[in-house]
Amino acid sequence: MNHSNSWQEVAEQYRLWREDNSRHSDQIVQLWEQTLSAKVDKLGDEKWMVLEQVAVAALDMHKMPVAEDCLLLLAKRFPGSQRVRKLKALRLEALERYDDANDLYDAILRKDETNTVVRKRKIAVLKSMGKTAEAATELVDYLKKFMSDTEAWMELCDLYVGEQDYNKAAYCMEELLLHNPHTHLYFQKFADIKYTQGGFDNVEMARSYYSRAVKLSSGANLRALYGLMLCCSHIANSPKANAQKKKENTKIGQWAAQRISERYAEAIPEEDDRTPVEELLGALTLS
Repeated sequence: MNHSNSWQEVAEQYRLWREDNSRHSDQIVQLWEQTLSAKVDKLGDEKWMVLEQVAVAALDMHKMPVAEDCLLLLAKRFPGSQRVRKLKALRLEALERYDDANDLYDAILRKDETNTVVRKRKIAVLKSMGKTAEAATELVDYLKKFMSDTEAWMELCDLYVGEQDYNKAAYCMEELLLHNPHTHLYFQKFADIKYTQGGFDNVEMARSYYSRAVKLSSGANLRALYGLMLCCSHIANSPKANAQKKKENTKIGQWAAQRISERYAEAIPEEDDRTPVEELLGALTLS
């Protein structure tokens, strides 16, 4: 948008961004400073939505004077508002006053324990403070109330993976698979976890889930193909596998390696550029 546009055009653009739930923080702050801040009183009741929008954008851009000016106006108009208190907590986060932000989030939750946005912000603050175990505990408590929140299950899974608690991470992925049984990325991530755990049984399970991820993605999930090849290599070379299982996994592993090679060939048509990839695959492909 041209910054010489009228304040009405800027206000309309703000409306479109609010409707799309898109932030565009840098543009919002620029347009506010250059055009809209001097005309905000002309917006009527929409003024308060704009002030909230600008405050969030200014905090994103760490433009603290802009954010604080908006917060002062909002707090004066809506004393005791939980939305304004949330914005104040976001300001404390931006200032890295994490303990103070958490105290304010706790106060908001005492009034409304179903406020999912505030619960998630509190978890984000704990992560920022390096308190992974506490963040995981908060997430578990949150998921007891909001079991269908797939983003939260994925977040909890990643926290457990970071802590190398793979059994709990796998449990989170099982919950996600129950909610989304046709999402190939969930099958692949579950397989990644089982493969990382190691051991013949886990690798066999990982192979099964990598296979499902490959099938659901119609072969487009390159990581699943690579995981499938590694699992087959592991099983085919394991003393725990019988002759039939060795033969079967050798065949599937070679198929996966061929699909990977074909994908690279499509991306890198020059023969010379493909050579390192083919050599790598050759080292991993089963004979």
